[in-house]
Amino acid sequence: MIKWLVLAAVLLCGCSPAEPQNPYMPEAIQAHDRCHLCGMVIQQHPGPKGELLMSDGLVPKFCSTRDMFSFALQPENQRRIKAMYVHDAGRTDWEHPDDSAFIDASQAWYVYGSRRKGAMGPSLAPFSNREAAEAFAASWGGKVLSYQEVNLSLLEGAH
Repeated sequence: MIKWLVLAAVLLCGCSPAEPQNPYMPEAIQAHDRCHLCGMVIQQHPGPKGELLMSDGLVPKFCSTRDMFSFALQPENQRRIKAMYVHDAGRTDWEHPDDSAFIDASQAWYVYGSRRKGAMGPSLAPFSNREAAEAFAASWGGKVLSYQEVNLSLLEGAH
């Protein structure tokens, strides 16, 4: 009997929920928050937005996913980033993204080169799953990319 209790305890311990990958919860974008990169008032522009958590506690917010990546991919910033969040374009309105739709940017799929424009023109439309990204690309054009495929060369080609 004791053997079964020990076995059950070991199995139950193995089934405990995993620790959250990142305990940081994104902050809401306030009416007067300005883009950390370009200085524009974030909520005055369409398209998905982004925000970062830096190792020093700073939370830069961005008017577009493109601006966020332009900042985040700079070598001097990469090592300081603890978390990255973007609006899931499949779960929120394009014109007025809702902050309840923030997702981990490193887990998202992106559509680059669509006809939907963000605050700074071309946008990287983020989605929590590949199927939603493919459906968006089928409707609006663009190429589906993984997080790992987003780089400065890609962003420099956007006009």
